[in-house]
Amino acid sequence: MGEHIHTLFSQEVVETRIAEIAEQISRDFAGEEVLAIGILRGGVYFCTELTKRITVPVVLDFIEASSYGAGTQSSGQVNITRDLIEDAAGKNVIVIEDIIDSGRTLKLLLEKLQSRNPKSLKLCTLLDKPERRVVEVPVDYIGFQIPDQFVVGYGMDYAQKYRNLPYIGVLEFE
Repeated sequence: MGEHIHTLFSQEVVETRIAEIAEQISRDFAGEEVLAIGILRGGVYFCTELTKRITVPVVLDFIEASSYGAGTQSSGQVNITRDLIEDAAGKNVIVIEDIIDSGRTLKLLLEKLQSRNPKSLKLCTLLDKPERRVVEVPVDYIGFQIPDQFVVGYGMDYAQKYRNLPYIGVLEFE
């Protein structure tokens, strides 16, 4: 069985949208500092591209959680494999994710972060698949809403492949 990828969003389109989100975050947190928490591994590409465009002071940290394994659908079980180094208490926290699908992973992470008493807690995602949502999560910044397709590139993978594509593509199996 072969794999084929067709472009959903070009590199230029993705980078333009990231710049727009960064401008909005910079306006929303003018005069304040934010703690940007990237969700590893997929979110690292979006997180770094976004945070380098934010004009307010940014402290960067990462958390790793997974619910996919080697498949194309969420397993429904969340595993946290790396926790934060920074203290979120009293800080403006922005969780930065590559894609929101079922919402299970983010619900757990947001509850965990809320228990650490941040000043504010916002969620930012590059891609949102609302029709796949099993658990609702409040999303404050969305790059693109997409239909129920399996996407790769810009950090998103299939069995750890294709993360490094500079665009977002739909993976199809032949």
